Amino acid sequence: MYKKIKAAFFDRDGTLIKDVSYLSDVKQIEVLPGIIKFCLFLQSLGYKLFVITNQSGVARGYFDEQFVEKTHQYLFDIFKKKGIVFEKFYYCPHHPIDAVIKKFLINCSCRKPKPGLLLKAAEEFNIDLKSSLMFGDRSVDIDTGNTVGCKSFYIKNFIINNFNKIEFEKMICKKGSL
Repeated sequence: MYKKIKAAFFDRDGTLIKDVSYLSDVKQIEVLPGIIKFCLFLQSLGYKLFVITNQSGVARGYFDEQFVEKTHQYLFDIFKKKGIVFEKFYYCPHHPIDAVIKKFLINCSCRKPKPGLLLKAAEEFNIDLKSSLMFGDRSVDIDTGNTVGCKSFYIKNFIINNFNKIEFEKMICKKGSL
């Protein structure tokens, strides 16, 4: 059996990049201040990085899955140029109520706060969820991580403050979220 890895999961909009309310062009992408430094820091501690994001704009007909995949490739390339590797981008295209595209009108297990995408990542990459972290900008992100035992945090607690390793270790050693 392979050793389980520890992961740092990130929400996308409002956590890694500025939330522009249904991104429609990659030219709108603006990486939030402090994110590059923080991701490099997590990688230096041995965390593998992943993105877990709800993209109900697909279900609502604002954009298609190809656009989501193009956006994720664009983000992968931006971060890679800075020495940051996201292992995989996971997204949920569904919405249980407001979908205008019928095939996406479902109450799925992958839409946060349900943990389906985290569980899928854990299975695909042999991730120890209890040793892993979840970062987001909304309570839905925190709830998702907490559901599977990840230590979950609001990203603003890390990128607004000039964090350091000692402060970080104190925060992740606390049970629950901030």
